[in-house]
Amino acid sequence: MLLDARAISLYNGNKCRKIRKKEQPMNITGIIAEYNPFHGGHSFHIKEAKKQTGADYCVVVMSGDFVQRGEPAIFSKYLRTKMALAKGADLVVEMPSVFAVSSAEDFAACGVMLLERLGAVTHLCFGSEEGDIAGIQMAAGIFSKETPAFSARLQEGLKKGLNWPQARSQALGALTADQDSVGAQRINRLLLSPNNLLGIEYCKAILRFGSSLRPVTIQRKGNGYHDSAIEGGQASASAIRRSLTEKGDCGKASTLSFKAHVPEEVLTLYHQGRILGPEDGAALLNYRLLTLLHEGADLTAYWDVSKELADRLKKRLLEYDGWEGRIRQLKTRQYTYTRISRALTHILLGITDAQISQAKEAGYAPYARILGFRREAGPLLSALKAHSQIPLITKTADVSRLLTGAALELFYQDIYASHIRQSMETAKYGGPVQNEYNQPICII
Repeated sequence: MLLDARAISLYNGNKCRKIRKKEQPMNITGIIAEYNPFHGGHSFHIKEAKKQTGADYCVVVMSGDFVQRGEPAIFSKYLRTKMALAKGADLVVEMPSVFAVSSAEDFAACGVMLLERLGAVTHLCFGSEEGDIAGIQMAAGIFSKETPAFSARLQEGLKKGLNWPQARSQALGALTADQDSVGAQRINRLLLSPNNLLGIEYCKAILRFGSSLRPVTIQRKGNGYHDSAIEGGQASASAIRRSLTEKGDCGKASTLSFKAHVPEEVLTLYHQGRILGPEDGAALLNYRLLTLLHEGADLTAYWDVSKELADRLKKRLLEYDGWEGRIRQLKTRQYTYTRISRALTHILLGITDAQISQAKEAGYAPYARILGFRREAGPLLSALKAHSQIPLITKTADVSRLLTGAALELFYQDIYASHIRQSMETAKYGGPVQNEYNQPICII
């Protein structure tokens, strides 16, 4: 069949448009998460993140076997990876363990740097109570400057006995009030909510590192971060964890109270899980403390362990009262529950000040360990292979060839942390556990 000139021209134009479309860069949205455990709110977040950013793919940076609260993740990182992939994530990479159990500032910095150094991620999408990126960015801009006036007010608060988050909030509120009462009210409202605070840290890290990531926030739905209620709205991860640990397993009865808050295909994966909580680490922690002090080790060498905290630990070493009991022994007005829990986890995992300094000097994220991906995400993997500034790790056997120095030590720390969690799992449930050297990545 012959085509006239007009038809040929039209055909060629359409062909060109198709070619140009193929050449257009992808929109890839990044999410930093723990999924401890994964629930309906997380599913909504992934779906909305893709929708609001027009993303072709979603990359999740996820905590591994220990989480920011300073305790083992309730499910293994591989099971949580399967949950995320089942509900819309296209690729999951592991956050290095030393930053997964660190402060909000370092947790955010590592997550941002990992997404940035993958080279192809265009957006960072996070949930917040505020739901407005402008206010979060305003607060991030103030925090990132760390002016002498701000530092002075911060030290004032700490001297009065406030813990660090309280002192920081008070300092920022007072500083903003001096300049703009309306702005002060908004800042104070922002600082009252944990997801807002984490969002501020994400935006602060983007500013600090000059990242090209475009921040986007989605307003959180349902119950608050610390809310223990199962009824009404979307139950928080805290409420679901409490329900799981109180029941002791993932059997049918244990899921009745929260099954409406977890997608059906994810709930099926819950039943495969072996639950761990902070108390499951108590015996290992006691052994570790006894050994270190018997050997005359300096506990202040470990990240987040002050001299005051070390002295209190030594004094009450032989008072065995479980993980939470140990925290109650050490808790003061200055040290929050989470701060102490993280410090104990740093001792348990052997995370030192020196190690943290080396990891920061290595750029927070000197590699990307892939935990799992969707089969249809082939173009995403190709884009990352083409643009990533850091090695992509899919096999532990390749690590010694791909990494050296601080990066290699950081990776082996991840392996160690996972084996510690696996030891807890074996002690609690019995039977063998697949170790990190023969654990395949998740592909669905």
